[in-house]
Amino acid sequence: MAIRDIVKDGDPLLRKHSRDVDKFDGKLHALLNDMLQTMRIADGVGIAAPQVGILRKAVICELEVEGSEEGEILEMINPVITAKSGEQVGMEGCLSVPGKHCEVLRPEKVSVEFQDRFGAKHSRTFVGFNAVVASHEIDHLSGILFYDKEVKEGK
Repeated sequence: MAIRDIVKDGDPLLRKHSRDVDKFDGKLHALLNDMLQTMRIADGVGIAAPQVGILRKAVICELEVEGSEEGEILEMINPVITAKSGEQVGMEGCLSVPGKHCEVLRPEKVSVEFQDRFGAKHSRTFVGFNAVVASHEIDHLSGILFYDKEVKEGK
């Protein structure tokens, strides 16, 4: 495992669309392992492959687990939001945009279909904070940054 450089705001790479992952091999596993280590060192709760310079649809989220202080690490490959409902507004930041935080409108609940590192298909529904983390990281795969969804005063 290696710590990778985090791509910062202003780099055009962060605004590009990522491509599907079609090879579930050692190279993907190494990328995911590196992303996890990079996220932990940077004290984040999520990271997407474009944030480490790779335009592939891969994200890692550290989800809250009710009744536990330990989070669940979830890798999602080729994630697609299939349903969303409700609204929540909360303060967000991003490893690629250090020092900036703003109020963002997100769904209260999202359902996502994705693959794991071996290519197996899964479906999960996330609520509250976990919905925010999943939505934020999946947005990165389409070149969307959190402040693009900032809630402005009076709106």
